[in-house]
Amino acid sequence: MELRPLIIKFLKFGVVGASGMLVHGGVLYACKEWIGLNPFVANTIGFICAATTNYFLNRIWTFRSQEKKVGVEYLKFFLVSIIGLGINNGTLWLCGKLLPAWNDDWRFYILWVVAVGVTTLWNFFGNMLFTFRQKH
Repeated sequence: MELRPLIIKFLKFGVVGASGMLVHGGVLYACKEWIGLNPFVANTIGFICAATTNYFLNRIWTFRSQEKKVGVEYLKFFLVSIIGLGINNGTLWLCGKLLPAWNDDWRFYILWVVAVGVTTLWNFFGNMLFTFRQKH
């Protein structure tokens, strides 16, 4: 793949990811702060909601998928996302262990942004090479 189309796809993926961050962050905040769920459970619920909206936006806009088996494609996307969730929660856990003072209040959300950044690279390449791989 040429570099320019790859960069354009990554930028589109980033825009979709930013909308996903809003979904993820909103659900995470509501579940953690309003409902009182465990931060990792709240993060997981937010991640699942964002993964679902991101699938449809990436399918239509970023990768322009023509795959007729939408359910299979969604499952592939979700598999990449679940691995991404492990990376995301693992990053949160590791940072929390290394920086225990960062587990409180707003500092948790700074760690969350770092975790999302780490996960983004995995999700982009995993989806480009596995979920939305172009068939020649």
